[in-house]
Amino acid sequence: MGCAYQKVRNPDPRDPLEPFNRVVFRFNTDFDRSFGQPVARLYQRIAPEPVDRGLTNFFNNLADVGSVANNVLQFKMARAGSDLGRIFINSTIGLLGFVDVASNVGLPSYKEDFGQTLGYWGLEPGAYLVLPLIGPSSMRELMAMSGDLLLDPLFWGRNDWVRWSSIGLKVIDQRADLLKTSEILETAALDPYLLVRDAYLQRRQSLVYDGYPPEVEQPDFWDEIQF
Repeated sequence: MGCAYQKVRNPDPRDPLEPFNRVVFRFNTDFDRSFGQPVARLYQRIAPEPVDRGLTNFFNNLADVGSVANNVLQFKMARAGSDLGRIFINSTIGLLGFVDVASNVGLPSYKEDFGQTLGYWGLEPGAYLVLPLIGPSSMRELMAMSGDLLLDPLFWGRNDWVRWSSIGLKVIDQRADLLKTSEILETAALDPYLLVRDAYLQRRQSLVYDGYPPEVEQPDFWDEIQF
């Protein structure tokens, strides 16, 4: 039996832009179903699993460049050294990053970004924000995008065709890796918007504090619906 639900009258203080965000969320969902998911499934069909895994490793290796810089900005020198070691090992022995040798020799991947750096220095996330085509974000993460862009090696490619085709391939590869997650979300969530929002905000909070966020009372998903 299905159940009807409605939002509790009290809005979530983290999400003052909820009416706008829901419109954008609906647009993103429709766009993804019409274009994103079909392209990702086609990519999975034509790309052998070793190629798919190799491309994911390659783009992860590029992301370690920005992670080094952000760890330095947060004075996490041990982590910065680990990321630097990953880049050296994977870019040489790992064939330009297509093989993740570094993880096999005990160098973990931290993937710090500029949003985490801003959070480390005390900047609060601000209002939750859903961006067209990009998805969940916040005011802090919106500010951090320019920093992440400048730290992305793909941004500095001289050939426009190579740069944009590489970015497009990266987006498709990432979307293909999330196909199973989206299927679970669509079948399990009473309100996918609330589930995505709460999961995103809690994950970003955890990342800023390296997995040990301060204990604050978080709105419960079940408190936001009435049967």
